[in-house]
Amino acid sequence: MFVRAVRLRACVAALCLAVPAATPATARIVGLDITAVEPFAGGASFGETGAYERVTGFARGEIDPADPANAGIADIVLAPRNARGLVEYRTDLFILRPKDPARGSGTLLYEVLNRGRKFLFNWVLDAPAQAAQAVNDPREARDAGTALVLNRGDTIVWSGWEADALRQNGGMAIDVPVATRDGKPIVGTVRDELVSGTRGPTEAPFYLTFAAAGTDQPGATLTVRRREADPPLPVPREAWTFAGPRQLMLLPAGTKPQPGSLYEFTYEAVGPKVLGLGFAATRDVVAYLRRSAADNPAGGKMQRALALGISQSGRFLRDFVHLGFNRDEAGARVFDGVLAHISGVGGVFLNARFAQPSRTNTQHEDHLYPENAFPFSPAAQHDPVTGQRGALLRGDGFDPLWMEVNTETEYWQKGASLLTTDPLGRADVDLPDTARAYLIAGGFHYGRSGLVSDKGPCANPRNTLNPGPALRALLVDLEEWVRDGRAPPASRVPRRSDGTLVEPTATGFPYVPGLAVATFTNAIARFPTYVDPHPEAGPQYRPLVPRVDADGQAIAGIRLPEVAVPRGTYTGWNLYAEPFPAGALCDREGSLLPFAATKAEREAKGDPRLSLAERYPDQAAYADAVARAVDGLVAERLLLREDGERYVERARTGAQRP
Repeated sequence: MFVRAVRLRACVAALCLAVPAATPATARIVGLDITAVEPFAGGASFGETGAYERVTGFARGEIDPADPANAGIADIVLAPRNARGLVEYRTDLFILRPKDPARGSGTLLYEVLNRGRKFLFNWVLDAPAQAAQAVNDPREARDAGTALVLNRGDTIVWSGWEADALRQNGGMAIDVPVATRDGKPIVGTVRDELVSGTRGPTEAPFYLTFAAAGTDQPGATLTVRRREADPPLPVPREAWTFAGPRQLMLLPAGTKPQPGSLYEFTYEAVGPKVLGLGFAATRDVVAYLRRSAADNPAGGKMQRALALGISQSGRFLRDFVHLGFNRDEAGARVFDGVLAHISGVGGVFLNARFAQPSRTNTQHEDHLYPENAFPFSPAAQHDPVTGQRGALLRGDGFDPLWMEVNTETEYWQKGASLLTTDPLGRADVDLPDTARAYLIAGGFHYGRSGLVSDKGPCANPRNTLNPGPALRALLVDLEEWVRDGRAPPASRVPRRSDGTLVEPTATGFPYVPGLAVATFTNAIARFPTYVDPHPEAGPQYRPLVPRVDADGQAIAGIRLPEVAVPRGTYTGWNLYAEPFPAGALCDREGSLLPFAATKAEREAKGDPRLSLAERYPDQAAYADAVARAVDGLVAERLLLREDGERYVERARTGAQRP
């Protein structure tokens, strides 16, 4: 690798440190451009760690396409090279570090970005949802929420990995080259699924994932269907037009797409980026920051590295480890521990030509895009569907300690049961001692602090359960597992053996008049190409879902106080209502169904679930029940004591939900 001497260069008007890497040739980060170092939260002190600093800038990297560690990156041999025959990239970098490195914990916590966004503070640490900067540009103390990881002295790192993630509002991205052939950008056929109102704007035009290879394409086609299983209907050529290389407009001008209907546009696109470099860049940034050197912007030697991924970024981590990127080019482990949240059993559509990593497969939307493929589980298995044998973890000595946390939504939409069953769902499988799986009972995919229940596009009121308290406890458990060898709590998931994992038609959900109930899951389809997908016949994978109790609450899993001492039923599923495709699973939403206040009220509604008055004679009785549930969760290391005290205080003051 190209190595330079360390030097510092001061820039006018802003602190700008150019730090060429002085590391062994295998580090592959050739320079850092630090554009700002500034106090976080006005220099406020966090726990025993003291003040924190924000460090922002860029990392410049080079990789060798001939190195076996990089050979699996799609189109890497077609990427332009520099004078040294290496492929270059530049990625955004954001670090929160203790101002005094000696007071830090020695833990590097790397959060994989979700579509360029930081989720740690308001998805895990309960930062106020209205504080937009808590997502992408944390500056104030309130942006840190509970500040758990800062109080513990961790160094928090983010870097870009998705090339098309917007940098607006502080979003982060990576700059990677475009694959070329004979010096010209490659042209290929792509399929864009365009949906109005659920994952896209309600107004025209549609925005395309790729630049079209010209706007005069007689072979381009547009189809529409109301529901995913419906046959696609051609949209006449005179009813649509290119509104530019990245826009599609319905005609006549001003025509609005039908909410929730699936428009599929197949066209010739140009200029595929070498997106798989996102894996290598993540590997190399973390490997660089773990080294011991005076110029390390992480603030000194990092003794351990943990990774956190939420939804898309958790799926990134599943592929990152399975594809071998957790071994750096010096032959060392990159991440010692990983927590993947709400990822189901999927990967990310990244390492392919004309990849679309922002897609996410559900029962209605993006259903036939690459995401789910064997192996699903950390456990080694034989797959009767494909005849393959394998495991998500490689068993090569570089696997991290592994945690997967899912909500009920991922059982209905993301095949999460296949983490702990055989591919046909016939029997439970035991995870290796280095892996854990947890279900947040009653949880749903978007769960975080500060949500308000409304219906949106769904038939039922939407779920508001916040899984953050459980995630915080598990994050502490993961660090203790890595640092001290203290094993975390045993897996908490529904199982075939005890009857808590069942077919979607056999959940035991109580009949409540007027309630739209889900009875089917998102199927895991196999198809040879996403451009013109035709699902393969033969044996099919069999996702299963949690069985519920008389209230409709999942029996198995981590039952947070809202579920253990309920005031309503929380589910991980919801259904669309008109004008959306009524009856389809409502994206990744859940339902919240409050209990009636009195026995007379529930009987008048025909609701079999006990009323609040029948459950809790008074506020004190309710608070006592919450306190008992908290004590049990704390004892099992599934809830931190400080979070438990917050639950009890809310219960005693009547500030609980729903």
